[in-house]
Amino acid sequence: QVQLVESGGGLVQPGGSLRLSCAASATSIFSIYTMGWYRQAPGKQRELVARITRGGSTNYADSVKGRFTISRDNTKNTVFLQVNSLKPEDTAVYSCNAELGGLGYWGQGTQVTVSS
Repeated sequence: QVQLVESGGGLVQPGGSLRLSCAASATSIFSIYTMGWYRQAPGKQRELVARITRGGSTNYADSVKGRFTISRDNTKNTVFLQVNSLKPEDTAVYSCNAELGGLGYWGQGTQVTVSS
């Protein structure tokens, strides 16, 4: 079973940036997982923010294109989400997901709050 631990969230002003990290443990095959970042705001459904395949292909939600960048470091079993030009509507709990062969694993999430 894969364990995922997110970090890097916090309180930031509009226009600010953060770098979220998700470290995976208990796996020697991190490199073949499709990794994704999701977010859930209060009262809303969880939504996909960004995803990166084992081959490095990425896709993003329209609302974050050009502002967020997902990347991975397979040597460190870690996936990152660089979030720039943050807006109040980006406020949410950001969670990491690892998917392989129909099985998915989730981290606990990290809170991102965008407020002046």
